[in-house]
Amino acid sequence: MIVRWGLEELESLLREVAIESPFVIASDRWENLPLRVSHRWNEVPTHRIAEVAEAAAGSDGLLAIGGGSAIDLAKAVSADTALPVVSVPTTYSGAEWTTFFGVRDPDRRMKGGGSGARLAGIVYEPRLTLELPRVESGGTALNALAHCAEALYVQGHNAEGDRAALAGAPLIDEALPRVLADGHDLAARTTLLEGAHHAGAALGAAGLALGHAIAQALGGRYGIAHGAANALCLPPALRFNEPVAAAAIARFGETLGTPDPAARVEELARLSGFARLRDLGVPEDELDDVAEAAAARAGAKANPRPASAAEIAELLRSIW
Repeated sequence: MIVRWGLEELESLLREVAIESPFVIASDRWENLPLRVSHRWNEVPTHRIAEVAEAAAGSDGLLAIGGGSAIDLAKAVSADTALPVVSVPTTYSGAEWTTFFGVRDPDRRMKGGGSGARLAGIVYEPRLTLELPRVESGGTALNALAHCAEALYVQGHNAEGDRAALAGAPLIDEALPRVLADGHDLAARTTLLEGAHHAGAALGAAGLALGHAIAQALGGRYGIAHGAANALCLPPALRFNEPVAAAAIARFGETLGTPDPAARVEELARLSGFARLRDLGVPEDELDDVAEAAAARAGAKANPRPASAAEIAELLRSIW
């Protein structure tokens, strides 16, 4: 993966990966960016993948600008067309680092997913995050922090993922409160994006575990933003995994400067505005159904401690 910093590096990166006529996938929010484009698609998210792929015909690459929804859409089109993707992330989601994607309709309801995107490069530009609202800043940053935590103990964990996770977690922990206090603090935004960059690399190297599986099940059923769901789901997942992954979780805690990393994540979640699932509109009488869906997800199966649907339901009740 080619990674560059600064929007002024975008043109040279596109040339480096042999994209001369990029098809842009970005919401109308980014229509005034000075970009060289062939055509563009601005309905983000969308589940009309075949239509986007048809619109991209004649282009030699995809340029995704935005958060996880825009980047996942580009990855879905890439898997369908074999076109390479360059991403310019404007949140901290880390979607730019994986070939997997989730497809949502404009109401954010999950409509499917898959893998097979052709990832070519990433350009990080902290200035594009300055207007990111507080709730999205906190949610996507906590999603990134969950990437760091789970990379350390998921069944596919490895030295490369560990290094990235341990580099990213302290940057996120240090910068997120500063960003929440002043969203126009460019230095804090830059540090937070650097942390998310490392977190995304950890995700790409190692994969996802139980906390993400539960968050995905919640998002797919209720349209809850993935970051908000992860903010609430990571602490109980950490506590559940403590009996089998104590050393890895302790390493994660050390990077945050605390012996209780689950409590620190809860603190950051509250600071970001996330407290309970009920506040996100999740009905208590459907938690068992959510747990069944989460138990079937790949992240749950890659968790270091097997989790039954009944055990996941208890975790959900603990944050409801």
